[in-house]
Amino acid sequence: MTSVALFGAGGKMGCRLTKNLKGSRFDVRHVEVSADGKARLERELGIGTVDVDQALDRVDVVILAVPDTAIGKVASSIEAKLRPGTMVIALDAAAPAAGHLPDRPDLTYFVTHPCHPPIFNDETDPHAKRDFFGGVAAKQHIVSALMQGPEEHYALGEEVAKVIWAPVMRSHRVTVEQIALLEPGLSETVCASLLVVMRQAMDECVARGVPKEAARDFLLGHLNVLGAVIFEETPGVFSDACNKAIEFGIPALMKDDWKKVFEPKQIADSIRRIT
Repeated sequence: MTSVALFGAGGKMGCRLTKNLKGSRFDVRHVEVSADGKARLERELGIGTVDVDQALDRVDVVILAVPDTAIGKVASSIEAKLRPGTMVIALDAAAPAAGHLPDRPDLTYFVTHPCHPPIFNDETDPHAKRDFFGGVAAKQHIVSALMQGPEEHYALGEEVAKVIWAPVMRSHRVTVEQIALLEPGLSETVCASLLVVMRQAMDECVARGVPKEAARDFLLGHLNVLGAVIFEETPGVFSDACNKAIEFGIPALMKDDWKKVFEPKQIADSIRRIT
């Protein structure tokens, strides 16, 4: 069996991965330093942990399910114990892109991240419809990158990714730099910020007298129909009035140079702030 050492197995993300790896073809060694994490693994999954040396003994794959700020420290602490050819998997592009992985050309570095369940989906099971993060019941797409290592290692990395993020629909192969454009660039700097503005706009309507439930229902319903048209989920066009509102709204809300957030320096600065 292919052996996998899962670091941070008892954390919030680690527990998600542990559940999905359970019953897979992989021989998983669970590593967790916190007492709470160890207790959570035992209580929720009936799984014990092993020490670092046991976990890394002739291991094939190491998954770093630890915070971005800890990846460099954890990776450096285990570097000397890793055999050439070992695959190290990071769950986010930030730390790898920032250069926090050890300078070991003989290791394989693989980066994977979930897209999360899409707004437009075919889920019918209530549990899946409420699985907003993914990796539990709702289907999702994923992105993965072979940062360094032999080309033939990509298949193993993608296989692990499909297990830990299951159930998976499309699996996209991209580069680490492209994942960084997607997050923090697209998903956090742009999408999360604009969604916060939308919430603030809803709150402003409420402050001006609109009942909160009515404002929320109106906004979320329009997000659905407007999003379906804008992202080509359904054919359609906006009314002349809507197009005129957009023509006025974009310059009123956005700076002319807002796309500079995707420039390499801006992405690098964003990564530096979170790692």
